[in-house]
Amino acid sequence: MTTKTILVADDDAAIRTVLIQALGRAGYEVRAAGNAATLWRWVSDGDGDLVITDVVMPDENGLDLIPRIRKIRPDLKIIVMSAQNTLMTALKATERGAFEYLPKPFDLNVLLSIVKQALALSKSESERPSGVLGNDNQIAEESDNMPLIGRSPAMQEIYRTLARLMATNLSVLITGESGTGKELVARALHDYGKRRLSPFVAINMAAIPRDLIESELFGHEKGAFTGAVGRGSGRFEQAEGGTLFLDEIGDMPAEAQTRLLRVLQEGEYTTVGGRTPIKTNVRIIAATHHDLKLLIKQGLFREDLYFRLNVVPIRLPALRARTEDIAELAQHFLGQSMSEGLPRKIIDPQAMERLKSYRWPGNVRELENLVQRLCALYSQEVIGIDVIEAELADTSNITSESDNSADGLAGSVEQQLSTYFSAHGSNLPAAGLYDRVIREVERPLIILTLQATRGNQVKAADVLGLNRNTLRKKIRDLEIAVVKGAK
Repeated sequence: MTTKTILVADDDAAIRTVLIQALGRAGYEVRAAGNAATLWRWVSDGDGDLVITDVVMPDENGLDLIPRIRKIRPDLKIIVMSAQNTLMTALKATERGAFEYLPKPFDLNVLLSIVKQALALSKSESERPSGVLGNDNQIAEESDNMPLIGRSPAMQEIYRTLARLMATNLSVLITGESGTGKELVARALHDYGKRRLSPFVAINMAAIPRDLIESELFGHEKGAFTGAVGRGSGRFEQAEGGTLFLDEIGDMPAEAQTRLLRVLQEGEYTTVGGRTPIKTNVRIIAATHHDLKLLIKQGLFREDLYFRLNVVPIRLPALRARTEDIAELAQHFLGQSMSEGLPRKIIDPQAMERLKSYRWPGNVRELENLVQRLCALYSQEVIGIDVIEAELADTSNITSESDNSADGLAGSVEQQLSTYFSAHGSNLPAAGLYDRVIREVERPLIILTLQATRGNQVKAADVLGLNRNTLRKKIRDLEIAVVKGAK
């Protein structure tokens, strides 16, 4: 068997040495260079069975080299490695035809596995669609306004997954805690995918009355229900040719779930009150902070719909699982606040360390809200540890007390219910006990949380782990009066 030759280009001598040794031990012949010009000469001469190249080199960007290599040697696989660990780097590498993108630092075992896969694939298997992002000028203009922030290993996996999905129409299910950025991921999939010139339409299931969701999604005909004085277009019609983002899909009523399943199976739907099927061409991206598998067991979510939506799952990490991204996120939000006319602020190193040690129950959204408050409410340019401690104190007390008393709360609820069942014996209400109990617990919980956050609904939503629109809807439905500044 002929020994495979791998061409390596990286201006860092230490990385070249490590790769030469690791690939050599694996049985490959390695030729390494510190610049793009040497790599290009080798490729032009027909040398090498695989290329591993860095992005930033002294004479040329490695990403710019990829299309030239593919033009003269389309069968030659290219692995891109980069310390510029952003979503845009992953997108550009994939769009220009790289076989794989690896953010630095990477596990050598992972690299060796990818090398083995690349060399084993035939031409037909290794071909990947390109041209997802359009022309290079468009990429350069958009790269200054990154849709997702963070260079942690957890976010690198998200970037690599998104890069692979850009050229597809596959349904995607995004899960994660409230405030982790699920809509940002959905927008990135649309804005950098092949449907980017068509509409992106979002709908939040938890923010719409349940009896109106079908009409909101599929539209309605005149006279379909009381108040339908004319035909109304639904979100599917508005998103035609583009992307429909179904946020908080776990709150979708059963009837709407059935209709949505038909759309995913047949590619068509009917309006409320209509009879003629309407063909649709829409990419579905759904998101939820609920455990859909648990909802399936409880009979609240259709299993067949789950499998239709969950073609590609993306699980977003909580902010506490990627604390190394907090400083970059905070700087990003400080810059955003300045662009909106708020004063310039600097967070000193000690204060930044405190931000990194905080648990962030509201995730990235909570951090964004905090930074906005710092810029709007404090006169000093440099934000110190005392300000951060004061801002985090209320929320920390609420969350820690709720965490510490969880077992006691459960015991108290069980005791109250036991007393209720004992008192009523077999004379229980005919129906509605579950909704009644949930309402009696939910209402005081929201009221007390709003009191603790002085009527700040954004902060209360973070503490409760609810979407802000969900909390507003619950406040309205439960007829809760919110008094800002109350204690």
